[in-house]
Amino acid sequence: MLEVRDVHTFYGLSHVLFGVSLSVGQGEIVCLLGRNGAGKSTIIKSIMGIVPPKQGSIMYRGKDIRGHPPFRIARLGVGYVPDDRRVFADLTVGENLEISERKGTTSTEWNKEMVYEFFPALAHIDGRKAGLLSGGEQQMLTIARALVTNPDLLLLDEPTEGLAPLIVRTLMERILALKAKGLTILLAEQNQKAALDLSDRGYIIDNGVIRFEGSIKELRENEGIRKKYLLV
Repeated sequence: MLEVRDVHTFYGLSHVLFGVSLSVGQGEIVCLLGRNGAGKSTIIKSIMGIVPPKQGSIMYRGKDIRGHPPFRIARLGVGYVPDDRRVFADLTVGENLEISERKGTTSTEWNKEMVYEFFPALAHIDGRKAGLLSGGEQQMLTIARALVTNPDLLLLDEPTEGLAPLIVRTLMERILALKAKGLTILLAEQNQKAALDLSDRGYIIDNGVIRFEGSIKELRENEGIRKKYLLV
């Protein structure tokens, strides 16, 4: 579904990603692991068009989307959950969802009612302003807001960051439920345990370069790689 090939991305004059290549197949959860500042979020933003790469290709369903503006990429069926959540603080939970709803092309049609069934906690705070929510509630809202755009591919950037263990477990259960519904997910995550428990395959990035790719079994068994690139 997604094929990133030899991508080089810059922030101004700073070269941040160096020839990054990765793939995500239909129905997979693929994790992108790395220390803080390794380049995980930049890969997600490069795919989404927020930080367009200067070189390489980003193939989504066989079409090169490199250089497309984010709204066009979203309309093609790519959902984005940013690491800083970016809820509309002055709008209610319900209003955040209503302004994001978009018809999809698949048989599963997400709308506000479906999202409230999926995240029951949000249904109870429909009228609360998003800026007054807890971190866990904001993260659920951010994922829900992406779902109502009816994506085929979901880009999750550090969804468990800063959340209590109980909330992390709840989010992990919900992410697995999304996979069961047929959603394809690229997960950038610093929480190694959560990422390995959720994913089918994984990549490790360090200093803007992919250092490892393989199955979760291979990643679990390769303690040397994990120590070298993931331990602080």
